[in-house]
Amino acid sequence: MAAQFGRLRKGAVNTTVAAVVVAALAASQAPGVTTDDAGRKVTTGTQPSADTPPAEDSATGNSPYYTDLPPLNSPNPSPTTSTPVTPGASEAGIPATVLDAYKKAEAALRESKPGCNLQWQLLAAIGKVESGQARGGRVDANGNTLSPILGPQLNGNGFANISDTDNGAYDGDSSYDRAVGPMQFIPSTWAWAGRDGNGDGEKNPNNVYDAALAAGHYLCRFGWDLSTQGDLDRAILSYNNSRDYLNLVLSWLEYYRKGTHEIPDGTGTLPSDRSDDTAGASPTPTPPGTPTTPSTPSAPSSPKPGDNGGSSSPKPKPPSTTPPSTTPPPTPTDLVDHLEDAGTAKLTAMAGDTFTEKVSTRAETDAGKGIAKVRVRFTIIGATDATFSTGEKYATTLTGSTGEAVAPALKAGENTGEFVVRATVVGRTIAGLDYTATVTERAADTLTRTSDTALTCTPGGEFADQVELKATYKGAVADKVAATATLIKSADDPTENDKGPYFKDADGKTVRTLTGLKTDADGLLKLPKLYADDTTGTFLLRINTAGGATLTVELKVAAAETSPSPTPSESASPSA
Repeated sequence: MAAQFGRLRKGAVNTTVAAVVVAALAASQAPGVTTDDAGRKVTTGTQPSADTPPAEDSATGNSPYYTDLPPLNSPNPSPTTSTPVTPGASEAGIPATVLDAYKKAEAALRESKPGCNLQWQLLAAIGKVESGQARGGRVDANGNTLSPILGPQLNGNGFANISDTDNGAYDGDSSYDRAVGPMQFIPSTWAWAGRDGNGDGEKNPNNVYDAALAAGHYLCRFGWDLSTQGDLDRAILSYNNSRDYLNLVLSWLEYYRKGTHEIPDGTGTLPSDRSDDTAGASPTPTPPGTPTTPSTPSAPSSPKPGDNGGSSSPKPKPPSTTPPSTTPPPTPTDLVDHLEDAGTAKLTAMAGDTFTEKVSTRAETDAGKGIAKVRVRFTIIGATDATFSTGEKYATTLTGSTGEAVAPALKAGENTGEFVVRATVVGRTIAGLDYTATVTERAADTLTRTSDTALTCTPGGEFADQVELKATYKGAVADKVAATATLIKSADDPTENDKGPYFKDADGKTVRTLTGLKTDADGLLKLPKLYADDTTGTFLLRINTAGGATLTVELKVAAAETSPSPTPSESASPSA
């Protein structure tokens, strides 16, 4: 049986063969998956929600893809010299470097986003449909494709209309965007979704390691659990919003789940059928800036008398030679002239806290009128571990009726300092709008002892109780707050004392200042044990925290009190 039936839906295969395909695929369905009349996997049960992104905000811009279906034969392990090659085995084989990239991406996502449950077979299914596994593994040892893999211009002519967003940096086209690389990312998506998968310090969409890791993060970006059918469908549709695409990827996913094997780079099977009816591993891009000259319609010949069926009616006017306008009506995105701040307040939060204020941006025309239904992307820039509430460093929202787009809440990390949130319009190259956010260190405004027991000790002894404190900030627990404890000379002289109580370091030496202290998750801080030298008197221990909270604790060193000896009572004198 032939290995590929990429155009079953177009009648290229007769009814008998189609029936065999359907039967074979139906025999190996996963739960929740059925087969349509063309032998493609179709999900049943939970369907994707209607909030899948438009073309300009999907991974591929809904670019064309390869429609070849999996072979009828089940995948086989890598053949040995004594095992004949079974039809379909070459399709189950994945080029070594490409397969390694998929597995490394799965391992990375298992660590960073374990709840996503991404399987490398899903990346392989998408890679097969998008580029035929990087054109059958035409990559070098570092994972770079031997030649660029580019989709057609997304110029609205049968495809989405996405004007250039990268000045041709990735796709070599300064007029329109094109899908790029083995996972077919459009430049505007790669700008925020790109990852460095091979550790070379670059994010290259033409590198299979970078592209596979980026695809994994893209599929996991909304907290989806890909082990559930509904979230799996939504993730695939967000990559390319097409029901046919979804069914095709699910077919390859089930095929690869049954077994695959590694084959040498460059020996993979090249797909042949594409959703845009062109053949080959990738279309040849038209040189940027080369306009296509429309053909001029030939003028109709003038009718002769009597040519109109013998009628004596007036001669018809020749048709207009002016070609009809093909310019599509402007979209809301096309109308945007600039972005304006929509009243965002000062962005400040303590480490670990959620910012109380959100970034708000307004998309406007050149006359200052707000534009609805414009997709605005917010991106966190700078050396920071802050994220949006989604756990990502980017978020895309749609402007409302007033043209305003509000980003998700920002969540501060542990790194203090400033970073930038940049707002840009998806699908346009107008200037972005930057917002500065500041993360301050964790702080406390109040310190209290957890016990009111007096702290006393005899000279040369040790205090029976350890000092324990609780830190709060505006009445709430202040966790992970830095603190310093110092035995000071007096209330008016906060310098370190040179006598009286002390702590011990790891070597048992006397220490009267402790730094690097931090409250625990409950805001509690328990100091090490205190000791006393031979000096008696009242001493002070002062604790300071970030944020200005201060507490002074009194310590007393005194000799133990001794009870006086009882005086013997006088005996009664005997009588004379």
